[in-house]
Amino acid sequence: MKLWVDGGLHDAEAARVSVLDHGLTVGDGVFETLKAVDGRPFALDLHLDRLTRSARGLGLPDPDLDEVRRACAAVLEANPMPLGRLRITYTGGLSPLGSDRGDAGPTLVVALGETRHRPDTTAVITVPWTRNERSALAGLKTTSYAENVVALARAHEQGASEALFANTIGQLCEGTGSNVFVVLDGQLHTPPLASGCLAGITRALTVEWTGAQETDLPLDVLQRADEIFLTSTLRDVQAVHRVDGRELPGAPGPVTAKAMRIFAERAAQM
Repeated sequence: MKLWVDGGLHDAEAARVSVLDHGLTVGDGVFETLKAVDGRPFALDLHLDRLTRSARGLGLPDPDLDEVRRACAAVLEANPMPLGRLRITYTGGLSPLGSDRGDAGPTLVVALGETRHRPDTTAVITVPWTRNERSALAGLKTTSYAENVVALARAHEQGASEALFANTIGQLCEGTGSNVFVVLDGQLHTPPLASGCLAGITRALTVEWTGAQETDLPLDVLQRADEIFLTSTLRDVQAVHRVDGRELPGAPGPVTAKAMRIFAERAAQM
């Protein structure tokens, strides 16, 4: 396996980032994850736009997108696989201990790992912790991911693949690495960006292609929704068959099945 680290390809065993990198010491970094099918990254332009927005939100310099593209192409060529998880990580770089950022410039790492197609349905749980919709990091895809690690571990302990958060005012927000959609009386809804959720690439395409409405929703909507599904770059559109102790028999339901079909058809044309 070969990775791109600051200007070139390296064997995974030899690839190194300083232990004083700000991305490690304080989580000062942003990232993107996208799927790559037979060496072709999906929606790369959209992901790079969001990488830039996230970097600006943290006050990092804009990433050199030409270099990022070269890095992605080099890593994909060096590691052929049918379905891969391509990760772009961009951090504050070598810095002094503490929150102050150094002046050595940012670090860029691009890595690829093999993955498998997700099942059509999954189980999710809700967690007692909240997303802060007023946080300085709200809506940014940063490497400060520890709360997601804790919540996802809780989900796995309960036989689920994802944990869903409310925000500080009790509205449905998002998952640890996914956006959430619900069907109410035949209509498709998803929380708005103002809820504090990430502006997911798959979320945006699903909204555009299905006409889903962005709606403020209480967390307990999950206990009465007719259908629920998740979206993310590796899940695409994935139906939920259980949320906490509630079973949703017949998942994927008709609205979800249609969304899955539309997404697969439209994504194949991109």
